[in-house]
Amino acid sequence: MREHFSVPEVSCGHCKATIETALQPVAGVRRAEVDVDSKRVEVEFDDTVIDRSGVVRAIEASGYAVAG
Repeated sequence: MREHFSVPEVSCGHCKATIETALQPVAGVRRAEVDVDSKRVEVEFDDTVIDRSGVVRAIEASGYAVAG
């Protein structure tokens, strides 16, 4: 499954690295890519292992709020 998450606080390369690094070890997350310009995080994940709310919790645990 692939989902996009709006993360309004993303503003630089450090934000990008922080979120991507935080998502890498999360079980079920296959790929995560932050687009600083659009302030969005695209996450590809196995929804039999982790659901959307689990991905949101992982992003928020890295210090960034997910909008919507």
